[in-house]
This record gives sequence, C-alpha cells and structure tokens, in this order.
Amino acid sequence: MLLREVIDGLEILDTKGSLDIQIDNIQYDSRKVTNNGLFICVKGFTVDGHKFIDKAIENGAKAFLVEEDINRDDATFIKVKNTREDMAKIADNFYNHPSQRFDVIGVTGTNGKTSITTFLNEILTSANNKVGLIGTIKIFDGDNEVESNSTTPESVDLQNYFNQMIDNGCKYCAMEVSSHALALNRVAQTKYKVGVFTNLTPDHLDFHKDLEDYRKAKEKLFYMTTNANIINIDDKGGQDIYKNIKDLDVKCYSYGIENKADFMAKDIKIEARGVSYKLITPTYEEDVFVPVPGKFTVYNTLAVIATCYALGIDKDVVINGLKSTGGVAGRFEAISNDTGISVIVDYAHTPDALENVIKTAREFAKNKIITVFGCGGDRDTTKRPLMGDIAQKYSDICIVTSDNPRTEDPKLIIDDILKGLDKSKENYKVVEDRKEAIKTAIEIAEKDDVILIAGKGHENYQIIGKVKHHFDDKEIANEFLNMK
Repeated sequence: MLLREVIDGLEILDTKGSLDIQIDNIQYDSRKVTNNGLFICVKGFTVDGHKFIDKAIENGAKAFLVEEDINRDDATFIKVKNTREDMAKIADNFYNHPSQRFDVIGVTGTNGKTSITTFLNEILTSANNKVGLIGTIKIFDGDNEVESNSTTPESVDLQNYFNQMIDNGCKYCAMEVSSHALALNRVAQTKYKVGVFTNLTPDHLDFHKDLEDYRKAKEKLFYMTTNANIINIDDKGGQDIYKNIKDLDVKCYSYGIENKADFMAKDIKIEARGVSYKLITPTYEEDVFVPVPGKFTVYNTLAVIATCYALGIDKDVVINGLKSTGGVAGRFEAISNDTGISVIVDYAHTPDALENVIKTAREFAKNKIITVFGCGGDRDTTKRPLMGDIAQKYSDICIVTSDNPRTEDPKLIIDDILKGLDKSKENYKVVEDRKEAIKTAIEIAEKDDVILIAGKGHENYQIIGKVKHHFDDKEIANEFLNMK
C-alpha cells in the first residue's frame, strides 16, 4: 500500500520526503520493523519511540510517524500531534478496515469479560461459525491460538488480528475491551456489531483518576456500536451508561436480576454442580442450566443470551450451548482430587470479584472456607485493605500471601492488605511465599472444606521484580494434594 493511502484521514502538521512510497508493514516496536516499514514513534509511559529511529532504519523502515521535528533526509517523516491517537487510524487503513468486514462483539466492565467472550465463542462456534477471540487468556484467529499479553492488544496488533481472522474465514470476533484500551485509543476505528457492559467496581485507579473517570472510559465503547448495546441494569455504573446511551439510534437492551430488564433471570438456584433459572426475554421464556456455579454466572449468561438475541442466533443453540459449556480456565475452576477437599482456583483480583467467589463457595460449602490471596504490585493500592477485609469477613480462614509483586516489596503489599483486617481475630495467617501459602491451606484443610486460591487464575507465572517465573496455582495445589 502507498504511504499516502496508509495515512489517509490524518491531520498532518508537516511532511519530509515522498508519500508515494510502498509500505509493506507498520510497527510501533523498532525490533519488529522489516523492509519498507512504517515505524510509529510512540511516546509511552517508560519508552519514547523517537529514540529508536536509527534502529528502525537499520531494520528497513522507510517512513516514520512522529510528534517531534526530525532533521534528517534518509527517510520520510510525517509529523502529527499525537502518534498514539493516529496509530489506530493508520492500522485500520493499512488492513483495509477489517472490523467493518465481519461482526465484532466488544465486552467491557470490571469483571466477567473473559467468561462472556468464552461462552460467546462456544455458542457461535456450535452454530457452525468460525469465531475469533481476543482476551486476557488467549487470542484465537480462527486457525491459530497465541498467548495473550494484555486484555486488549495495541491497535496495530488488534487490526492485524482482525485481518487474520477474516482471511481465516471468521464470521465473528468476541473480544474483551479494557478501559486502558478505550482510554489510550487502542480500539479507536473499530466498529462493533454489539457492545456489552458487565459491571463497574473499583479497579485500575492507579491509571484512572477516580471511579467516574473509569466509568467514562468504559462508556466510550457504546458509541462505537452499529447494531445493539447490552447493559447490566443492576449495576450503578450500568444504570448511568444506560441512561446516557438509551436514546442513541442503536438498540439498547438491559439485563438483570433485581431490576426490571429486557432479559431477566427468575427462580435462581445455585448448587455445587451449577446454576439454573427461568429466563425471561422480550419474546420467549426458557429454563436455563449452566454447569458453572455462582450468581456471577447468571449475570454473565444473561449478557451472552442478550447478545445472541441481538445477533439473531437461534435460542435452542444458545440454551444448549450454555448447558454443555466446559467453563473458563482459571474462573472458579475446580481441581479434581480424592481428599474430600474442594480446591478452586479463580482469577478474582478485585474486591467485588473476591467477594463474589467466596460467597459462591459459601452457597455449597459443607464445612470451612479457606481463602488464599494476595494483591499485585505496581497496581492500584486502594483495593488492598478492601480485599483483606472481604477475605477475612467471608472466609473461615484467610491466608494472606504474595501475588505478582513486580517491583514492589511483597512485605509492603501484605502490610497494605493487613490494614483491612481485624487483628483481634485469629482467623488469618500471613505466609509470604505463595507456594508455602497453598501448602499451608491444604495441610490445615479437613474433609468437606473448600480452599479458594484467588488472584492468578489462568496465569502460569509470577512476576518478581521484572522477571517472569513459572508458577501455576493449579500445579502447586495438585502437588500438595497428592501428598496429603
């Protein structure tokens, strides 16, 4: 594609060099540039792409998108106000507007995104469709699966994945849309067939200035849809978003349990084997069973059902798909064993998510609940004492440990968590080493106890300093269960 076509629609401040040159790849990482590449110089939080111009030229870059004046004539330089904002437009142009060529479903909210996109992928695939998936656990382009490094990829990578999905015959893509992606324009230019909002609870407040700023970032998604928006009306954030978008030209459906909604669940029964409820929709009622326990499963599946309704998927395909789901890795995932102890691994790493999973365990626990958890380093510190309070309040025993400390001192993170605990009670332990913490939980557990290992879920690593070490909660739990 000619450079002139790649930068179509940008507000250009200045150019140096020819715009009629062939561009074969676009990159924001100088190490990935190849011959005839366009390198986008992004000023990130820790790295400035302008400092890697020489490296990009060495690797084959012929053109650069920059924010600064560059005094050299060995390549074409296009100056704009904000390269990060314009990167999404360039990516959309280069890959020929892929999100307009198939149906993209975007799911945003604090909790539930991975479960909803996974359920959607299963159901739409069962209806003989090829479906792409983008999210926290993995990226699937219809043929190949790769490990995900973030909830939502950078815009250049995202549009490339969309293009690959179309080439591989995908009709749909179910994707998680993070608040970071919305705030940092990673998903700008993406056209969504359907947008879904799950809930809003305090998280990422190290990035967003407050909860309202966090909500506004999420709300951006619902001005990018072409067919329908699906909103959790039981959630305060959802109510605010619904009020703001309900009069748009796009159809807006609500879902909930407590408040009157377009899609509702009645007569809910939650057991160890799963959840069942009476589904009420605008045009039909149906009995639903999902083999994943928890009230959060009811909310997640209501969102899925409403989305499929908006897409015109046959209701029997949806109901049968939910009935046969295998669940989601690291989301209330039971570890099979013969000790008489229930061991569950869950990704819960926010106060709301932790409370939900402990309460879910409480609904079928025959004896004690033992919760092992920690908090991530270099992340929102305000949630640490809240999670400590919740773990102690709803568990019989809580074991405070390390999560992904990153560059923080694990002891200081634990100290923050302990600020939320009642020190006069003796129902908590501190075991800094996460492996030892899991071992301790299994050693003290008795028949019919439930051990909840929270925070990491599907992750098979632990980040200490800036180094990623292999660490899998499920593997560790199995090791000590086999010794019990």
